[in-house]
Amino acid sequence: MSSRSAVAPLVLAIGMLLISMVSYQCGASLAKHLFPQVGAQGATAYRLGLSALILLLWRRPWRRSGTGQDTGQRDWRALWGYGLSMGAMNLVFYMSLRTIPLGIAVALEFTGPLALALFGSRRLLDFVWIALVVAGLALLLPLRGQMHALDPVGVMYALAAGVGWALYIVLGKKAGAAHGADAVTLGTSVGALLAIPFGIAHAGSALLSPALLPYALGVAVLSSALPYSLEMVALTRLPARTFSTLLSLEPAIAALAGVALLGERLSLLQWLAIVTIIVAAAGTALSVRGPMLAEPLAN
Repeated sequence: MSSRSAVAPLVLAIGMLLISMVSYQCGASLAKHLFPQVGAQGATAYRLGLSALILLLWRRPWRRSGTGQDTGQRDWRALWGYGLSMGAMNLVFYMSLRTIPLGIAVALEFTGPLALALFGSRRLLDFVWIALVVAGLALLLPLRGQMHALDPVGVMYALAAGVGWALYIVLGKKAGAAHGADAVTLGTSVGALLAIPFGIAHAGSALLSPALLPYALGVAVLSSALPYSLEMVALTRLPARTFSTLLSLEPAIAALAGVALLGERLSLLQWLAIVTIIVAAAGTALSVRGPMLAEPLAN
């Protein structure tokens, strides 16, 4: 096999992963445009509800029920935990977008999987990445009492989404081991069961507006169906560390999407904080042994 033919699949996989991250952030930007009509709760209900419907029609997991490995109650508990963490994570992430910029919300949320990857580390280099994360948070968190400090409620929602992302990773591994490729479909359906009541309680009949359906479908496709599909192809073709290192670019892509699609503006310090967290994520992916960041895009 020539070197060119060996490199081509790698380049294609990298391109698919980058497109999936751009797609997700464009979906998040589109969801934010729905906030005035249905709120963050309604946008979450649209995203998870329609995503679950699309995945169920595409995967049709009921055809495999009763076949394959037997799953016990513990496996179903992992699946429900995975789905509920997905639903809660998406809900609080969208709630954070009401008051803080997209790029900053993603950077704060990224601290969840970073903490998981660094948990139990004892090497000096790992503490360097921890220090970078702390430095990035110090630049972002509303601790300075400045006039333009970030909304503390939005910050707490974003950090809560980070906790949800860490739980999603841990429980997703267990759910995936038990339910295979259907874990994402079933987990998204469970997440929808959590999110939809919040959406109905907040937006009511506005969720049924035909005028909003194209935007809602756009959120579902851009935030879930398309990026999950592209990401799965990339996962099978890229080494875990390469995948994780590229995934660390997500806060920057989110920040750029916020600037281009939402008209958001970040200060120099905020850009510096995002870059600091990106460096910590990339360094962690390249050096930390144990839980990696190579997980489905679910924020």
